[in-house]
Parts: sequence; C-alpha cells; structure tokens
Amino acid sequence: MSDTIDTLVSHWIRPEIRALSAYHVQDAAGLVKLDAMENPYTWPDALRAEWAELLRHTDVNRYPDPAAQALSARLAGAMGVPEGMRLVLGNGSDELIQMICMALSGPGRCVLSVDPGFVMYRMIATFCGMPYVGVPLRADDFSLDLPALRQAMDEHQPAVVFLAYPNNPTGNLYAESDILEVIEAAPGLVVVDEAYAPFTDASFMARLGRHDNLLVMRTVSKMGLAGLRLGLLAGPPAWLDEFDKVRLPYNINVLTQVSAEFALRHKAVFDEQTARIRAERERLGAALAALPGVTVYPSQANFILMRTPPGRAGEWFDGLKARGVLIKNLDGAHPLLADCLRPTVGTPEENDRLIEALRALAG
Repeated sequence: MSDTIDTLVSHWIRPEIRALSAYHVQDAAGLVKLDAMENPYTWPDALRAEWAELLRHTDVNRYPDPAAQALSARLAGAMGVPEGMRLVLGNGSDELIQMICMALSGPGRCVLSVDPGFVMYRMIATFCGMPYVGVPLRADDFSLDLPALRQAMDEHQPAVVFLAYPNNPTGNLYAESDILEVIEAAPGLVVVDEAYAPFTDASFMARLGRHDNLLVMRTVSKMGLAGLRLGLLAGPPAWLDEFDKVRLPYNINVLTQVSAEFALRHKAVFDEQTARIRAERERLGAALAALPGVTVYPSQANFILMRTPPGRAGEWFDGLKARGVLIKNLDGAHPLLADCLRPTVGTPEENDRLIEALRALAG
C-alpha cells in the first residue's frame, strides 16, 4: 500500500513541489513571541467590547460581499490610495502574490526579486510554475545592486519584479532613486510590497498612476490585525481588472470584512500602538548594538536584524528559547545572513526580557 502511494505521489506531484519544504511556523507556546513581526498589543477593552457587539449582530448564513465594497473604500482612504486607482483584496498578501503570478505565468516568463528577501516570492512563483530569479543584495548594507539588477532584467525579461520596501528580513529601505530606476528599466510589472508601511514614512503609494507598470501592495497584519489575514493590491484598473479574474469568489469572509472595516474606523488606536513600537525599536536597537561583537543593521520595520559574533547565532537562539524568548534564527537561510538573528520589536517588558537574556548569553 505505502509503495503504491509513494509511486503515485512521485508520478503525479510536480518535482519542483516535492523538492520544497512546507512553510515552517515555530511553536511559540509558553514563550515570549518575538519571531513573526506581529504587533504585540491587543485591543483596548472598550474597543474589544464594541467589536464583540458588532459581531453579535453579524450574520454568517449568507456569502460575503464579493467585492468587499465598504471595506475597500475604507482601506483606500486609510492607506492614501490615489484617486482613479483600483483595489483588489486578498486573504493576506500571500494570496495577492499568488493572483499576480497566476495571471502572468506562461512559457519563458519568470519572477524576479532580490535575495535575501521575502521567501514567499520564490515559493509562490514555484507553485505557479514560474522560474524565480534572485539577485543578491550588496553585502555591506543590503542595498540594491543596480548593475546586477539591470543585467538580470535584461537577461531574463521578468514578467514581474517584487521589491519589499522596507525589505524583509533585513529591515532596510532601498534608495527611492534606485527603485525608480528599476521601475523605468523593468520590461514588465513592478510590485512594491509595503507590508511594513506603518513603521516608516516612505511609500510609493502616491506614485501610482505615474508609472504604467507600478503596483503597490499593503497588508493590515503589521498594524495589529494579523489574525484577520487581509492584504490589498493598489494600482491602475487596467492591471487590477485582470488580476481580479483569478481571485477566488468570496475570498474575504464576512467576519474579516466587518472586523477590518470596524478597526479602520478606530485607526488612531493602532497608530498609537505603532508609534510605541517605533520608539521601542530605537531603544531595543541601541541595547542590542551595545552587546559585544554584535552588529545591528538600520531598520524601518518592526523587527531588527542583528549579526552575532561568528558561530554564535544558533547558540544564542537556543539560549533565548531556553530562557522563554522566541525569535527568528536566519543563520543558514542565505549566505548574506550568516550569524544573523531577527527579533521582532515587542512591548517594553518583552524587549527587556530579550535584552536581559542576550546580555547573559553574550557574557
């Protein structure tokens, strides 16, 4: 029986899918969770009570609004989407990336991004049968290597270039002029992924409509709504109308629509939480930089990339976990990330736990 199943699986599952590993999520039970770039703050009690009352009167026996019109309008205002641009919503940014790749895939077409970068660009390209081209960032500061990018675009003619801004997992912003040069030189679409927009003042949203091949992607996850799984793609209707054709019907459920629309009516609460995270990012970064042998890289996101002394990343990661703190170990994920750890910015109390544990490990 098992031999037969193995034979069937190996025959019918695409080799590139069998070669993948499933996306891994660490078990955080009982630990201070600083591994997934989440907002550490819960909703105030008064807001939670108002939300619960709203849900009490929300029926789920009917399908949701397929276009999520009320939520889309609220998002367009909250995110500063320019007049005349259209939105398509996804079940997180991942679904939007998948829609883009599905619509653009075809013989001789590929996805291009930078490495180290967001792992889902590579994974979803593979899901959709598209080759992935990763152009290494500059080793000294993780900036764009423009000559290498231009050469790769000329050689591979990518259907889409994804650029995270700020970048994940490095946290840095690329120079605006560098991204503009990529947009001008790209043969196809350029998607600027602004998942960490709440933690920086830089954005390409206002440039939508000025460049025929530019789209901007956002999420509400980092502002404190990660559990709702909601992303948005903004850009000219000519592009968005086509991507909407591969969107699964009713992909944004009723509870997500009413909850996100409600939360955005109270955006000031989440903006205040974001301001606290940005302030803590500076304090945490300074404390980490003071550890002997540690390099801290500038971050415009809600996490910090740090490089430990050679050979210590795994030891420090295990030591933190033993002390009840979970972060992300990036050592081995890419050659440019050797000896690197990536903690999320938590509450002041959570950050103190992290700092105290790292000081003990650093000796």
